[in-house]
Amino acid sequence: MGPLEGIKVVDMTTVLMGPYATQMLGDYGADVIKVETPDGDVTRLIGPTRHPGMGPVFLNTNRSKRSICLDLKKPAGRDAVLRLIASADVLVYNVRPQAMARLQLGYDVVSKINPRLVYAGVFGFGQDGPYAAKPAYDDLIQGATALPALMAQTSDGVPRYVPNALVDRIVGLTAVGAICASLVHRDRTGRGQRVDIPMFETMAGFVMGDHMGGLTYEPPLDKGGYARHLSRDRRPYKTSDGYICVIVYNDKQWENFFKATGRDDLRSDPRFATFAGRAVNIDMVYAELARIFETRTTAQWTELLTTADVPVMPMHDLESILRDPHLVATEFFPVVEHPSEGPIRSMKVSATWSDTPVEAARLAPRLNEHGAEILHEAGFSADEIAALVRDGVTIAAPNIATD
Repeated sequence: MGPLEGIKVVDMTTVLMGPYATQMLGDYGADVIKVETPDGDVTRLIGPTRHPGMGPVFLNTNRSKRSICLDLKKPAGRDAVLRLIASADVLVYNVRPQAMARLQLGYDVVSKINPRLVYAGVFGFGQDGPYAAKPAYDDLIQGATALPALMAQTSDGVPRYVPNALVDRIVGLTAVGAICASLVHRDRTGRGQRVDIPMFETMAGFVMGDHMGGLTYEPPLDKGGYARHLSRDRRPYKTSDGYICVIVYNDKQWENFFKATGRDDLRSDPRFATFAGRAVNIDMVYAELARIFETRTTAQWTELLTTADVPVMPMHDLESILRDPHLVATEFFPVVEHPSEGPIRSMKVSATWSDTPVEAARLAPRLNEHGAEILHEAGFSADEIAALVRDGVTIAAPNIATD
């Protein structure tokens, strides 16, 4: 059932960052109740769909959850979510704290209802700085933490965002760790607490951990940057018929590489012979490797380097990764039967536990699929639930067979 079995999470997040975090908590065994507006999470609309409201981004970020929709701007909707919070272990939200305060769902309110609650916010900026109330999105935080500038430095000089919601996923991962740590504290002390996970500060540490360089020192020793990461030749190598990903890093790997390729001349070259020499001359080292790899096919290099114990991997695209022999063998992309969407390709939980194995048995829900069930568990009668539907606080449960 997973290491978080018995933990109840009220998930008031949308889009990607928060839902990615709460999906992981659900994958790890928590009972995650996804609270949506009557219109639903906007990611339901992204990408090709078989049925409206069930797009691939939503499907791949909201498994292991139950869905209820509530209009929190109506008093009855707010009261309903407070009844859910009263028995919860964790509340996760990803709007600005000021918005939670306007809904009268700030920590000062909910902690009085449930003092054991871990109240976790994933949002743009730390609340003690001038950016506290600013909106934040993945692209904005990538730019503000130097990623496009680094991309420009390593390519054609044009700043670009990383083609992935990198910030949302890294901050989501950070939130999972912060929430689990807060649960440990709660179990030791009996007290919940508010925990903020800001995007800007999280990503500033993530990027600058690699690239602080000489700026670490006061006064600075250089302008910062990790030279190996910033080399323009640090990229997949072109072979005679494609591309391959290779890293020759430590002295043993270089010795194996020299033997496998017969390049005794490089073994005696001080620019290649030692770690320090390679670090100082990294651009030249990468450029020479690029010339070498163009002399054989991808298959030939893969066989040669694997035999020589030099780290090598294929350069996949979005389709070929589905056929990777390791991922096929580990059944990482299983095709599963979704109750309303039919066969879909899912992804396994990557972490494993010896005593509490996990399996994502609950696939992404239809909007309000579990609304009546969740309200009933919170003590609502059938008449009360019907009144919430009648008053537009929630909607009727979907008919999965026909919707």
